[in-house]
Amino acid sequence: MTTKNLKVATFGGGCFWCTEAVFQEVKGVEKVVSGYSGGIVPGSPTYREICSGLTGHAEVIQVTFDPDIISFEDVVVIFMTTHDPTTLNRQGADRGTQYRSVIFYNDEVQKEISEVVVKELQPYYENPIVTEISPLDIFYEATKEHQDYYKNNQNNGYCSFVINPKLTKLRKLHADKLK
Repeated sequence: MTTKNLKVATFGGGCFWCTEAVFQEVKGVEKVVSGYSGGIVPGSPTYREICSGLTGHAEVIQVTFDPDIISFEDVVVIFMTTHDPTTLNRQGADRGTQYRSVIFYNDEVQKEISEVVVKELQPYYENPIVTEISPLDIFYEATKEHQDYYKNNQNNGYCSFVINPKLTKLRKLHADKLK
């Protein structure tokens, strides 16, 4: 029996429901968990506290992936090209530091790869990329109702108007990386 050598990546690209839905379609991704990271307030934050913007946390996802199927570099490219990394503390109508574009790295290799990908993608954007690249401290898992949100609420207006266009973009740009 072989054991998979799974890796974890943590990203914030606006509302975690959007980034979760994107990565659930990617080949080599074993699990996607919505949560929070990057805050300055001690203790386990609640969704309501995060939405206030006062805790400093970002809505993030943790992506558990098999690097034998998809590289960390490819995971970062998918992340960077399926949200707007040029808007500070905003994705669409979602505004506040909790919606910032951020890569939380687990080690120096992830940090270096993230920096290279951001630099390589910059020429494709009219405005400067503002994605924060920071060390992962603590990841707090969001409550059950925030997990698998798109899968469980596809007829919801938010899913139709915000998540579906991101999935369309994913399918167009990264068809070769999908399940």
